[in-house]
Amino acid sequence: MGQSYRTTKTTVSLINYHFVFCPRYRRKVLVNQVEIHFKQLVKEICAENEWVLLAMEVMPDHVHIFLNVLPTDSPADIMAKLKGITSRRLREQFKHLKHLPSLWTRSYFVSTAGNVSSETIKRYVEEQKTRG
Repeated sequence: MGQSYRTTKTTVSLINYHFVFCPRYRRKVLVNQVEIHFKQLVKEICAENEWVLLAMEVMPDHVHIFLNVLPTDSPADIMAKLKGITSRRLREQFKHLKHLPSLWTRSYFVSTAGNVSSETIKRYVEEQKTRG
């Protein structure tokens, strides 16, 4: 996969963000049906916001997401939407998560693909599932 540039009427951009975030207290809740539903929600949210989902890996206690976005999308806004919507909907659907006031911690890691290629980050994210 080569670099994928986004164009609008006034902008040509290549902005790829790698996000990592965790459930509160690093609980291992992202398994089975919760993981499946979480992935579907992320795909829907990305489509609604015109974000290109380049890679996603979900571990029981953390998530890696690699997105291509437009310059008008800030990392803070992206995280607010992803975490807010998925937290609310997963807690509505799964009764063992209902008691949580929030599914996610307030913190997250984000980096751009600045000094490494997008392909390297995509490969890293995809390899997270196979690591012990």
